[in-house]
Amino acid sequence: MTNNLKSVLKNTLTSPLKSREEDSFAITLAPLSFEEIYAKADDAANGAVVIMSGMVRNQTDGKPVVALEYQAYEPMALRVFWQIAADIRSLWPDVNRVAIYHRIGRLQVGAISVVVAVGCPHRSEAFEACRYAIDTLKHNAPIWKKEHWQDGSSSWVNIGACEQS
Repeated sequence: MTNNLKSVLKNTLTSPLKSREEDSFAITLAPLSFEEIYAKADDAANGAVVIMSGMVRNQTDGKPVVALEYQAYEPMALRVFWQIAADIRSLWPDVNRVAIYHRIGRLQVGAISVVVAVGCPHRSEAFEACRYAIDTLKHNAPIWKKEHWQDGSSSWVNIGACEQS
């Protein structure tokens, strides 16, 4: 991990936020539209828009899942989204737009739960910034997930564990 990235991670949620009108963030009960969120990250100066969507899968560790239920502390989650965008611009100053949307409520298998889109002149920075955004969201945003199992049981799980590189 670079020293610059370590510095940004250390300051997450403590540095002042600089909102950018071209960015877009939401916590919503409504279904997420891949196309609409892509459009929010698109810009004539972009050479790339990288978009990541998280979906409800039908199993976890081989156990059948029928639905996920998400809850969020919306004011703080949105602040985390704004901070992620500020961090991205510290690390990748050429980024033009950042869009982060997360759905809450009960979602069926196949539903999109989160979409992150980053528009930038160059693809490598767009990929890196998009990955940073989803990993940081999972670590820092106050969003909780409950898995509903095929056998009728359910359990809350920690979504703060990012995939190891």
